[in-house]
Amino acid sequence: MGRITRRHGVLRVAPGEAIRRSDTLAVEEPLEIRLNGESFLVTMRTPGSDVDLARGLLYSERIINDRSDIVLARYCAGASPDGVNSYNVLDVTLAPQIPASAAARRNVMTTSACGICGTTSIDQVLRGSPYPPDPELQVAAELVLSAPIRLRQHQRAFDQTGGLHAAGLLGLNSEMVCVREDVGRHNAVDKVIGWAIEQQLLPLRKMILAVSGRSSFELTQKAVLAGIPVLAAVSAPSSLAVELAEEAGLTLVGFVRGKTMNIYTHPDRMIRSTNGQIRLQT
Repeated sequence: MGRITRRHGVLRVAPGEAIRRSDTLAVEEPLEIRLNGESFLVTMRTPGSDVDLARGLLYSERIINDRSDIVLARYCAGASPDGVNSYNVLDVTLAPQIPASAAARRNVMTTSACGICGTTSIDQVLRGSPYPPDPELQVAAELVLSAPIRLRQHQRAFDQTGGLHAAGLLGLNSEMVCVREDVGRHNAVDKVIGWAIEQQLLPLRKMILAVSGRSSFELTQKAVLAGIPVLAAVSAPSSLAVELAEEAGLTLVGFVRGKTMNIYTHPDRMIRSTNGQIRLQT
């Protein structure tokens, strides 16, 4: 398996001095995912948890529904000149019940910044979730406020590089059950959802999805498809993410920093209003 970090020489320039030193970089490498031996897509990612990444991605593409839909996932020989396995080609064997049409090749290279490249319209990605969030579920506001702090405590590679996104599943019992890092926000989310599929935990109705960056439409969609009731991000959501969250019943929270946050959709999951007074769920 490839390394997730790599050392590289840099020239550090500061007022009155220039110093050569070694810096730690986050690794970004291509991963080709093949389905039943046929190329499906190539995505740029940070090596690690590649099977979870593939599992989560295939779930968000609605190609698989649960763990049993994948019979085998194994690395194939890569394109290394010396013949050494690059661990950058992953062949996924789908169960016989998965129709061949569902695994049609997307004919696109996705990047670490865009996981839905190749789709031609929003209609193609607005899919109904098999796990709508529980409208009666209540979530403590203090727990949501703590999500970025709890996530940051598990960002080991970020400590070394400062250049990786993270996603984590925070249980309503305050336990951070899974954290993954990647150069791509969508990859990190796919990795944690792929892990949850392997553990047979879907739907994630009692989990908060915490992300280290902004909440895009795609990240919101992944949360909705997994049945997650709350998506908490340290930065801003996009307008389309807010529209999707509102329609799907997801509580979308942005700018979760310290003791403040912006609740964009379904605040009733965390806020009670009694006689005109707003009270936090604690």
